[in-house]
Amino acid sequence: MLLIRQFEAESVRLSLSNQIPGGIHSSAGQEGVAVGTAQALGPDDVVSGTHRSHHHALAKGLTPREVMAELFGKADGCAGGRGGSMHLVDASRHFLGSNGIVGAGLGLAMGYALAMKMRSLPAVAVGYFGDGGANTGRVWEFINMAALWQLPLLAICENNLYAVETHISQAMAGESVADRARGFGLPTETVDGQDVLAVYDAVRRARSRALAGQGPTFIEALTYRYEGHNVGDVQNYREKSEVADWLSVRDPIDRLRQRLTAQGELDDAGYAAATARAADIVADAIAFADSSPWPDPASVDRAWPAASAAVAGRL
Repeated sequence: MLLIRQFEAESVRLSLSNQIPGGIHSSAGQEGVAVGTAQALGPDDVVSGTHRSHHHALAKGLTPREVMAELFGKADGCAGGRGGSMHLVDASRHFLGSNGIVGAGLGLAMGYALAMKMRSLPAVAVGYFGDGGANTGRVWEFINMAALWQLPLLAICENNLYAVETHISQAMAGESVADRARGFGLPTETVDGQDVLAVYDAVRRARSRALAGQGPTFIEALTYRYEGHNVGDVQNYREKSEVADWLSVRDPIDRLRQRLTAQGELDDAGYAAATARAADIVADAIAFADSSPWPDPASVDRAWPAASAAVAGRL
């Protein structure tokens, strides 16, 4: 989580200074959901992300070097410098990719879950989407099919309260996103996304059910993004005091630190050392990305067929 937090802080800085082209969507504040989920998964489980997926990619095992190089648009990036922030991908690590279409990543995970069931593979597929995605029809089509066919799908809604600039209370009828999902006849759970251990426990239980042939689970993780929807967002739709409250009281890193300290497993020196390691790794990733070459335009006709073949091979 420290690594992701540092990565995002530097990514915002680099984007604002035009070293990262095209802007980014920072996941700072949502680290607990991605890390808690990834720690509960097996090596053959797959993950499909959203447009805000740096934390998903890093938690799934992509290296800071290859993710940062992709943000820079460089050839050593995970998508060869041609995908950018919203299209991170690595089939070898079972990361199906981040996705710029709201809610669409869940459909990729659902399709993969169908392939797993048809081939009797002992693995699950995780599909992330946000509270904004929960107001799109495609998400519920995916949930419906997964429940109908009893697929090994874990549908995880990262409810960070805001769909771009719109608070969920102004966009969604009903009590919660999880309440909507319950009508499709699958197990649902609302979990504190700022508690990495709570997320881990929920995903571990859902994965066990899926592997036992009991079908999909819907998890609504209540979380929060500290930055705007994207770099440059002026954030005049929420009070600064609201952000400060989440940072001071509900931050996932601070909460885990406090817990480990209370258990005698972490002291100030240990935390400082871990923070320094994260900073060093991200600094190395930036240097790597900066020195990486630009993609060769002549290779574009070979890059995407090869990537498609790699994903198909995993099916």
